[in-house]
Amino acid sequence: MKVFLIRHGMTPGNELHQYIGGRTDQPLSKQGRALLEEIKAQDVYPSAEHVYISPMIRCKETAEILFPHARQTVVPGLKEMDFGVFEQRSADDMAEDEVYRKWVDGMCEGPIPDGEVKEDFTARCSEAFFNTMKGAEEAAVFVIHGGTIMSILSVYGKPEKSYYDWYVKNGHGYECDWDGSFLQIKNIL
Repeated sequence: MKVFLIRHGMTPGNELHQYIGGRTDQPLSKQGRALLEEIKAQDVYPSAEHVYISPMIRCKETAEILFPHARQTVVPGLKEMDFGVFEQRSADDMAEDEVYRKWVDGMCEGPIPDGEVKEDFTARCSEAFFNTMKGAEEAAVFVIHGGTIMSILSVYGKPEKSYYDWYVKNGHGYECDWDGSFLQIKNIL
């Protein structure tokens, strides 16, 4: 079955290189909307009658732009990572923050104060994806977050790569084939 994993368009926080996670429900920025329209004009996105989205407004708005006539199904487990005390702050803002430095020096694997641990986040996202795929149609289109895509592909992606190797820019994503166990990457959108 074909699966498309598409990252939402840019938000104001993305433009400022801030951590915009599961607590910050930002809409798309003007530039984010314009870039989505530019990419859409290149005819890289599939057609879709049904789209699975995160509960965040940026995913809903992206899906409305890319798939204006599609029915949207919200999948709560596909929400972005909760960055806790790092939310709405950039790496530059936290350059002298000991807690942030410790987290980065630990390859972003440790706990975030008042936030999620990457391991738990990855388990949440991959479980939500798998459960969604059990009832998916002939082709499944997901409009979700960058971290969510990285989580799903770090568990199910082929060829196997680490979490950070699956990074994708806003408005872009992956076309895959799902065999019930793995996502074979076919194309980068």
